Amino acid sequence: MVTDLSHRLVPDKLWVLVGPLLPSFTPRPQGGGTAPCDERAVFTAVVYVLTSGCAWRYLPPTFGTSPATVHRRFTAWTEAGLWRRLHRAVLDELGARGELDWTSAIIDAASVRAKRGSLTGPNPVDRGKKGSKLHVLSEAQGIPLAVAVSGANVHDSRAFKPLLLGIPAIRSRRGPRRRRPVKVRADKAHFSREHLGWLRSRGLIPRVARPGIESGERLGRHRWKIERSIAWLFGYRRLTVRYERKGSHFLAFLGLAAVLTCYKKLAKLRPGSR
Repeated sequence: MVTDLSHRLVPDKLWVLVGPLLPSFTPRPQGGGTAPCDERAVFTAVVYVLTSGCAWRYLPPTFGTSPATVHRRFTAWTEAGLWRRLHRAVLDELGARGELDWTSAIIDAASVRAKRGSLTGPNPVDRGKKGSKLHVLSEAQGIPLAVAVSGANVHDSRAFKPLLLGIPAIRSRRGPRRRRPVKVRADKAHFSREHLGWLRSRGLIPRVARPGIESGERLGRHRWKIERSIAWLFGYRRLTVRYERKGSHFLAFLGLAAVLTCYKKLAKLRPGSR
């Protein structure tokens, strides 16, 4: 399948990173089972679902593969941990070119309405309607480094440590891989003495707003970058309302959105810039 839409969704340079990371198909000795398929077509169809927000059953036939096959491969890739490995691969390319700013990490969260499934809960800011919360950690420019999903009723601070521990070891332009920023910026929802002590014990400088003392405006000149990042992620329509029954599938879509957001930054770099 070669169409303009397919190449816009999955450019050749992106596929160079994706292809080697896909789990290999192993035919059964006795025959039968799942038949081989065009993996690029399937991956492109998954990106189309994420981007357009369409239901699996409404996938256009132009992708050359059935909706059932696409969903089955999406599930298999999710269980194999593809999206986290792919996110790290794109971050490695950015890191090797010196495009990641490690002067600080910024943490924020946003809620979406959920129709059903695990990792959901009553949203306290949406009249108790069921929802999920997206947690995002970016570097100083707003490039997402780690993402997570929880129920909408889970306090933002519960994702503080997991997000920081979830930063992968990323290639550097010079020297060893890196996974620790200099400072950590977050709003007052993440403030606690435990978090401050934990950051300092790891050699990180806390920049977390203190309730009743500092307003969010003090961090506004930094936090707008993570808010912009979340807006980029919500540009993928499958994330604006959650329809997935499995929380792992919604997290997979969030991870893929982070991959594509990072890749757009990579694609803007001039060839040979390293």
